[in-house]
Amino acid sequence: MTNHSETTGSSENGDLTRGAVPLGRSTHDTQVTLRTPAELADALPYLLGYRPEDSMVLVALHDRAGRGRFGGRARLGIPSNKDDWESAARQLVQGLVTGGERRGVRPEQMVAYVCQEPAPGESGRDVMRRLMPLAQLLRTECGRLDVPVIEALCVSDGRFWSYCCPTEECCPPDGSPMGLPGTSVLAAAATYAGIQVRGSLRELRARLLPSETGAVEQEIALDSAGMALVPRILDDAFRAQVAEETLALAGRVIERYAGAIPVSGTHQADLRDDALLSHDEAATLILGLQDRTTRDRAAAWMEGDEAGPALRLWRALARRCVGPYGEHAAALLTLAGWVAWSTGDDLEAREALAMALGADPDYLFARLLHQACNEGLDPESIRRCLRRERTERTGRVSADGPAAAGDAGPLHLDAADDADPADADGGRAAASGIRRRSRPRTADTADNRRPWSEGTRPRQVGSEPTRPGSSGPARTRTRAAKKAEPSETGGGRATPEGRRSGSGRNEEDE
Repeated sequence: MTNHSETTGSSENGDLTRGAVPLGRSTHDTQVTLRTPAELADALPYLLGYRPEDSMVLVALHDRAGRGRFGGRARLGIPSNKDDWESAARQLVQGLVTGGERRGVRPEQMVAYVCQEPAPGESGRDVMRRLMPLAQLLRTECGRLDVPVIEALCVSDGRFWSYCCPTEECCPPDGSPMGLPGTSVLAAAATYAGIQVRGSLRELRARLLPSETGAVEQEIALDSAGMALVPRILDDAFRAQVAEETLALAGRVIERYAGAIPVSGTHQADLRDDALLSHDEAATLILGLQDRTTRDRAAAWMEGDEAGPALRLWRALARRCVGPYGEHAAALLTLAGWVAWSTGDDLEAREALAMALGADPDYLFARLLHQACNEGLDPESIRRCLRRERTERTGRVSADGPAAAGDAGPLHLDAADDADPADADGGRAAASGIRRRSRPRTADTADNRRPWSEGTRPRQVGSEPTRPGSSGPARTRTRAAKKAEPSETGGGRATPEGRRSGSGRNEEDE
């Protein structure tokens, strides 16, 4: 089970029972008061920004001048094995409470939710009864940390139940119907405040998972491109040229996406983007962006008019990482997560970065970004580094001519120590990002090279392999590289398509 908790929102973006609720970051002073279980059940999608499925959710409450205000929120997938419920509940509670303590806003109370649709032959009431022990575990774990749960709700099959209300007139045994989406006062206030509620996490992840359409043709294109590109990436004489070719192609596709005719609906938009990207172009970009410095330069498409088309391209490339190339998606999903975070879409950022870690649990750039996003840090410190590097690179090109264009500059978003000088091949591999045998480094070295501003650096992580994203010094991502350099590669692995998400119940979840 590879669940993860996710804290969303600031510590003061809602309210409960005794006062008014400011919803979201808006120039309008929008306030809503929630007093009943029905209003709490209706509020959940607006608190998270999406409709949770197969989830247990905690919402922290803080008392200010006699008013209960919503604080951090955390979600975790419901484990399919009941034996895992206790540890999952403890993980969720401790994550939210300790996260609040780090920010100086320890929760004083909690609202708990368990959400799951009925299985075939099961009713919503059956789900409520089946999940009652899980709700009790959440209450017990919160009580263990002296944070009482003032309401626990089950949401299933369009109805909700309160585990805390014994009055049938208020909370009947068959549950109470949820209001129609978008019809409540809260929905109107959220719309006025600019808060959007998406569909489910399943729908969001589907935009980033490999597509079955054209998978065979795409795999063939990846094999062919790998045979041509990987030896050039590993050759110092050609690596800079490959980087320039990759970035130039990415720039052309981004311009193509920017000029595409708008369509209605995310699915239709993804189909349009897929049609605008050929198999050979996708293969060239997927393999070229495995190079660390090339990926870092591509991360500069992060704001303004470039960000939207760039995010669409990274999504489309992640969908092309088919079959044994599933692990290559880590770089593309990380870029998608970074652009989403940079443009203020924390929800997609967390999901994309979690999926990157599902594709490659050791991908350092994804780990650092995921941690920083979950801890509510400001991405502006990274944006400043990327802007400065882009400006300096442009200046070098102007001063030195085209030959300087291949200079990726000193910035490495997940920089590693240089390889052992005695190992020339290892040095080229470390510089390019292709996985080769090289000397590992410590977490301190990694953190000292991160572009976080003082006082905002994430907690240190454990020791990392030299090439971010590798689980061992002799692994490679590219099957074609195995064919070209069989003596230099280790036992690579391909992540099954259903195991990319790092959030939710299990690795196969949603």
